[in-house]
Amino acid sequence: MSKLVIVESPAKAKTIGKYLGKGFSVVASVGHIRDLPKSKFGVDVEHDFAPLYENKKEKAALIKELKSKAKASDGVYLATDPDREGEAISWHLANILNLNTDNPIRVTFSEITQSGVNAGMSRPRGLDMDLVNAQQARRILDRIVGYKLSPFLWKKVRRGLSAGRVQSVAVRLVVEREREIEAFTPREYWSVDAKLLSENGKKPFDAKLFKAGGEKAEPARKDDADKILSDLEGAEFIVDGVKKSTRKRQPAPPFTTSSLQQEASGKLSFDAKRTMRVAQELYEGVDVEGFGTVGLITYMRTDSLRVSHEAAAAAADLIGRLYGREYLPSKPRVYKAKNSQDAHEAIRPSMIEITPEAAKSSLSSERYRLYKLIWERFMASQMSAAAINAVSVDIKAGGCVFRASGHTVAFDGFTRLYVAAGADGSEDGGETALPPLTVGEKLKVEELSGNQHFTQPPARYTEASLIKALEENGIGRPSTYAPIISTILSRQYVEKQQKQLKPTILGGVITELLKEHFDEIVDTKFTAQMETDLDKIEEGNAEWVSVLRAFYGNFEKTLSKAETRMEGKRVKVPDEPTDIPCELCGRNMVIKVGPYGKFLGCPGFPECKGTKKITRDAEGNCPVCGKKMLVRKSKKGKPFFGCEDYENCKFMTWDTPVALPCPKCGATMFRKAGKGGAVYCAKEGCEGGKEHG
Repeated sequence: MSKLVIVESPAKAKTIGKYLGKGFSVVASVGHIRDLPKSKFGVDVEHDFAPLYENKKEKAALIKELKSKAKASDGVYLATDPDREGEAISWHLANILNLNTDNPIRVTFSEITQSGVNAGMSRPRGLDMDLVNAQQARRILDRIVGYKLSPFLWKKVRRGLSAGRVQSVAVRLVVEREREIEAFTPREYWSVDAKLLSENGKKPFDAKLFKAGGEKAEPARKDDADKILSDLEGAEFIVDGVKKSTRKRQPAPPFTTSSLQQEASGKLSFDAKRTMRVAQELYEGVDVEGFGTVGLITYMRTDSLRVSHEAAAAAADLIGRLYGREYLPSKPRVYKAKNSQDAHEAIRPSMIEITPEAAKSSLSSERYRLYKLIWERFMASQMSAAAINAVSVDIKAGGCVFRASGHTVAFDGFTRLYVAAGADGSEDGGETALPPLTVGEKLKVEELSGNQHFTQPPARYTEASLIKALEENGIGRPSTYAPIISTILSRQYVEKQQKQLKPTILGGVITELLKEHFDEIVDTKFTAQMETDLDKIEEGNAEWVSVLRAFYGNFEKTLSKAETRMEGKRVKVPDEPTDIPCELCGRNMVIKVGPYGKFLGCPGFPECKGTKKITRDAEGNCPVCGKKMLVRKSKKGKPFFGCEDYENCKFMTWDTPVALPCPKCGATMFRKAGKGGAVYCAKEGCEGGKEHG
C-alpha cells in the first residue's frame, strides 16, 4: 500500500510524483470537486448562510476514483495550493473522502522542488478553518450579489446581464475615468526652447525657458511666447551656474502578483490572464534539460516581498560570480510589503542556478520570456544601487534664465541586468549627457523657438494600470485580479482598444444604474472594507457568519428599496449609430451586442431585419487572391486576419499584415505573432515563405 497525495492539476501531480517516488501515489482533483449549485441560489440565509454544496456532475467518475484510492491507501495528504482557495479545495476533498480535518492531512509547497516538497511533507497539519471560512465567506458574498442583483438588471435593463461584488466596482473605475476624459477641457500653454552649442561642442544640447523677469516662465498663449522671443533677439546666452550631484537609484523589489501582471503587460504585452496561466505552469513544473522536472518559480499568488535567507544567499553568490563583488550591496536587501500578511515569499526563481539561458531550450517562448522576467527582476532586486551623475545648468539670456539638465551613469549596478518598465511600457533608462560647461562660458544659439502644447486628459486604464488601481484601493486580492479583468471584458461591459480599456455603452448604463440604487455596493471604500473583513476572518479575528449577516441586512433593504423605486420602469441601452446604410431599407445601421459580440443591425427592427458583420480593413492584400484583408475576431474575441472573400478564399492568419511589400514578389508581408516577431512573405512560391527580415 502507498500514501495518496491529492493536488489540483495533472502537471503538478506529475512533478511532485517524481520527487516523492515509490510509496506515494499523486493524483489531481483538477480544481474544485464541489461547489454551490449552478441552477439555484444554494445559500440558506435563514440558517446562518449555510452553503448547500453539490458535487460537480462532471467530476462523478473522478470522485469515485479518489474514494477508491483513499480507501486503499496507507494515508491521505491534501496538497492543494497554499492559499484560501487551495485550503477550501482540500476541505471539500476531506469532506467527500470522510477525512478528519483535525488530523495532519494538509501539506503545502511554496516551491515545487525536491527541497520544497520534502519541507512541505515534513510539516503536515490539520485544515486551517479560518482560511476555509474566509474563502466560503467570499464565495457566498459573491453568490448573494450575483443571484440577487443580476435578476434586478434583467428586469430593468435586459436579460443575460450580471453584476458582481468586485467586477462592478472595476467597471465603475473604468467608466468614471472615461467620464473624466469626456469632461476634460484642454488648456493651451507654450514653451520657449533653445538648441545651444558650447564653445568646443560638436553637438547642440536642449535648454528650456525656466524664468522670465525673475518669475517662473509660464507663457499661456502665442503672444506671450512671441514677446519673450522678441526680447531675446540678439541676447547673449551665458552659463550662469553648474550644479553637479550624484544620486543613487535603487532596484525595484521582487515581484508580487500585482507587480508581475503590470510588468508582464508593459514588457511582454501579456494580459493578466495569460501571465497567470504561464506563471502557474512555471510553478507546477517543467522538465528542464540537465535539471529534470522542477517547479521553476515559487508560488505566484502573493502580495509578500519577503525573500528567504537561503534564496538571498544563493542570489548573492551567483551575482558575485557573474558580475563581481562590487555588484553586491553591503548587506542583503530586505523589502517591506504594504500588507502585513506574509504567508508566502515574493515571486522568485526556486533554483537560482537555473538561469534563463540554461532553461531556454526546454521552455516554450512565452514560458521562457516570463521566467526570464521573474529571474532578472529577482536577481536585480538583490544587487547594488546604480550611481547617477546628474548635472543641472542655468543659462542667462537677457532677463531670462534657461535650464538644461542631463545625467550619466557612474556605476550601472542592478541596471546591468534589469530596468523596470515605465508606465507606458517603455524601459526607464538611457543617458542624456551634457557637454562640459563652465560658468561664464558663452554659448552659440543654434535654434530658438516657441512651441505650442495642450494639457492632456487622464489616460484610459490599461490592464496594468487598472490592476494597480485595484490594488491601491484595496479591491481584490492576488488571486482575483486576472479573473476580474477577464470577467468585465467577457461580459462586454469594457472593451480593449489597443491596450486601453474603454467602457461600452452597456457598461456605462449599468454603472449609472448601480450607482443610483446600489451606491454602497459599487463604492470602492465599501468594497475595500469587505476585503479587510475577509482578511480578518482568515486571521481568526472575525467570525464569518457575522460578517455575512452585517452585509446581508443592509443589502436586502437596499434591493427592496431599489425595486420599489424602479417599479414599472426600464432603462434603455442606446444603440451606437454608424454611417453604414442598411442594404435592405437604406437607414443608417446601429451597433448592437449579441451573444457573440457586436454586429450591425437595422434600427427599424423588427420591421427590417437587416444585419451585417462588423469588419475593419487591415493593411495590404490577401497573398492568395489579392483581395482586401480584414480584421476578424474568433468566438473568444481574439483578433485574426482573413481575406474579405472568405466564402471563396479561405486564407486566414494570426500574424499581422504590415505596410511593407515583399522585396522579391511585391506581395503583402506579415509579422509573426508575438513581440519582436520576424517579418515574412506568405505568398506561395516566394522562396517557400522564407523570412525577409
